[in-house]
Amino acid sequence: MNSSHIETIFARFSSVKPTPQIELVYTNAYTLLVAVVLSAQATDVGVNKATAALFAVADTPQKMVALGEAGLKPFIKTIGLYNSKAKYIIALSQQLIDKHQGQVPHEREALESLSGVGRKSANVILNVVFGEPTMAVDTHIFRISNRIGLVNAKNPLETERQLMEIVPAKYLSHAHHWLVLHGRYVCKARKPLCRQCLIADICEYPNKSKI
Repeated sequence: MNSSHIETIFARFSSVKPTPQIELVYTNAYTLLVAVVLSAQATDVGVNKATAALFAVADTPQKMVALGEAGLKPFIKTIGLYNSKAKYIIALSQQLIDKHQGQVPHEREALESLSGVGRKSANVILNVVFGEPTMAVDTHIFRISNRIGLVNAKNPLETERQLMEIVPAKYLSHAHHWLVLHGRYVCKARKPLCRQCLIADICEYPNKSKI
C-alpha cells in the first residue's frame, strides 16, 4: 500500500475518533496490568464484568497478594484459563512488591519479566499508562493489517515492526487503538462489514466486493 493511502486511512480514523480509548476498565496502572493479563483469549466485556467486583477489593499488588489465589479465583472464574491467570496475577503482584516498590515499571524489559506479561501486554501498558507510541498487536490487528494491505507479515512481531515503520508518526500514539476497534466492530474476521467501512475505497482486501 502506498504512503498516501496509509496516511488517508489513519486520517479518517482520527477524524471519526480523535482520542480512542482502551475498552478495558481500570482505575490505575496496576489494575490495567491485571486486566490486560486477564484479557488474553478473553473478551474485554467479559473481563470488565469480572474486574468490577475484583478491583473494588484488590486494586494494589499488596491487596491482591493478601487475597491470594484461592481468594482471586471466584472473581475471575467466568474468564477462560482463570486458574493459570490467577497464578500469574498473584506472582506478578509479588514481583511488583519485591522488585518495583509495588509500582508498575516503565521499562519494557521489566514489564516483560513479570509473570503472564508478554510483548503485546507490555506494549499496551507502555502506550496507555506511559504514553509511548507502541503497537500492541493482537489477533484483530494482525488480521486486518494483513487483510487490508497495510503490511505483509507472517506473525505479530513482524506486523508490529512493519506498522511501526509505515504509520505516520503523528498517528502512532493512537494507531493500535484504531486498528483494534476497526477489527472488532467493522473488519470482523468472518463477515467484515465492508459497506459500513470508512476505508473500503482504499482497502486492498480482494474479497470485499463479494460481501
